[in-house]
Amino acid sequence: MRLTTKLGVVASAGLLALGMTACGAGDTDANSGTTKIGVTVYDMSSFITAGKEGMDTYAKANNIELVWNSANNDVSTQASQVDSLINQGVKAIIVVPVQADSLGPQIASAKAKNIPLLAVNAALDSPDLAGNVQPDDVAAGAQEMQMMADRLGGKGNIVILQGPLGGSGEINRGKGIDQVLAKYPDIKVLAKDTANWKRDEAVNKMKNWISSFGPQINGVVSQNDDMGLGALQALKEANRTDVPIVGIDGIEDGLNAVKSGEFIGTSLQNGTVELSAGLAVANALVKGEEVNKAPVYVMPAITKDNVDVAIQHVVTERQKFLDGLGELTAQNLKTGDIAYEGIPGQKQP
Repeated sequence: MRLTTKLGVVASAGLLALGMTACGAGDTDANSGTTKIGVTVYDMSSFITAGKEGMDTYAKANNIELVWNSANNDVSTQASQVDSLINQGVKAIIVVPVQADSLGPQIASAKAKNIPLLAVNAALDSPDLAGNVQPDDVAAGAQEMQMMADRLGGKGNIVILQGPLGGSGEINRGKGIDQVLAKYPDIKVLAKDTANWKRDEAVNKMKNWISSFGPQINGVVSQNDDMGLGALQALKEANRTDVPIVGIDGIEDGLNAVKSGEFIGTSLQNGTVELSAGLAVANALVKGEEVNKAPVYVMPAITKDNVDVAIQHVVTERQKFLDGLGELTAQNLKTGDIAYEGIPGQKQP
């Protein structure tokens, strides 16, 4: 869910215009003076938890009331939550969807009632979205697979841990992985399967693969850090600490694994930064301000060379980072690089 173009996600979301667009009527809650914005996310993963903190921080600084929902990875639950938010009369709705091919009736209903509905972090297959704030997942998948190919010297056997099947993160990160694999015919995929972004599911999946393939496994490519950490636990229990692992997201435990050398790298998808940007776009649409409706989040590669700065932003200097988040988000919307946060290797436009 990381490198200069957005590939499949924006197209699948209906070829939303990337130009500057003004829409909305500047509505706020008449009684409180706040803007009420609804949110429904696929689940409360580590990434989403960090994202919620970023959204809460931005909301507090911008007089926004968030109505928060988690769908627990259930499409029907998420559909009901969007219906409820529409009925509550929120001014905009942010969806981090369970599946790309879902919520068609809800999107139509929101549009009919002039409620901007945005997909953030994961795509929805609809031409009727008001906004689309997405990571370049194809590039992130390619980035992590290239890290692994470099570590293996272009040959060996790998297993791949996928996100929830049918979600845009799984689909597009998988595309990026496959693009790089096509360049390395001597890298064989022994197995790939979903662990639904979850660490505990990845532990069990990896144990099964260790039982099936044993010493044949030379590397683990995980489509997110949580699953990679589950694989790490299983490998440790099997005394296979020699197997390199690569992830995506840059959550706290993932960054620590990069620092310790237990991961060869990750791609920083700072949920705090990305979801704050999504809320900023939604707020601009409600207020009728000009804003890029479809900015792209491009993940920087994180290795031992720059992991210390990422850890400062995510962990050790967290409050300082949050204190500057509102200003950072506003500046990033102006420049168009919504992923910029001063990580070594990033260049500000």
